[in-house]
Amino acid sequence: MRSTILVTLSLLGGALAHGDHGGSQKPMVDANADWMTKHMAEEHHIADFDASSFFALHDFDADGHWEHEEIQRTYGLMDESNAGVSASRKADIAHEVANLMDADSDGFVSRDEFVRYIASGKTLPDMGTGPGHHGDDEYEYEIHHWEKYHGDDTTMEDLTHPEDIAHFKKHEEMEEAEERLEQMNRMRIIEGNIPKLFQRGG
Repeated sequence: MRSTILVTLSLLGGALAHGDHGGSQKPMVDANADWMTKHMAEEHHIADFDASSFFALHDFDADGHWEHEEIQRTYGLMDESNAGVSASRKADIAHEVANLMDADSDGFVSRDEFVRYIASGKTLPDMGTGPGHHGDDEYEYEIHHWEKYHGDDTTMEDLTHPEDIAHFKKHEEMEEAEERLEQMNRMRIIEGNIPKLFQRGG
């Protein structure tokens, strides 16, 4: 069982946060910065990132490509702050953004397509729907993706905010439960399931 859980803090500029965690520092960004930079600073409190990291952080189901729903989440269209945006407008935004990068027209944006798009000097457009609040349910997705793609050097001792500690504790408990199930599935005979009468020394 891994004893560590999340990101390499040095990569994140010393902080990973979602929303306002009291003492976490939101990076200062230029008023003329592109939408992606503003989003990462406002929503994730991250100043330094690359295209691959941005993609992974917003690949909410970790399947290697963005569906339209994930684009909507990235733009905060699932958040209550955009409750007034019509369903058709949300669909139009996802379609418009996807079409910018979907080079093979398969309806999805792959990591390679996104990285090539950013490498060409382009960026995700500001669709006028705010900084892209994901909502509380996305916090554990962030944990999973930063851990998967940037290492898991952060320990429980590194955490200071009660909300973070609770999230990470839940994450560890889920991992432990999954590992126990995997071990049991690999065992041909599960001793705990044998009636005491038939157990050795029973």
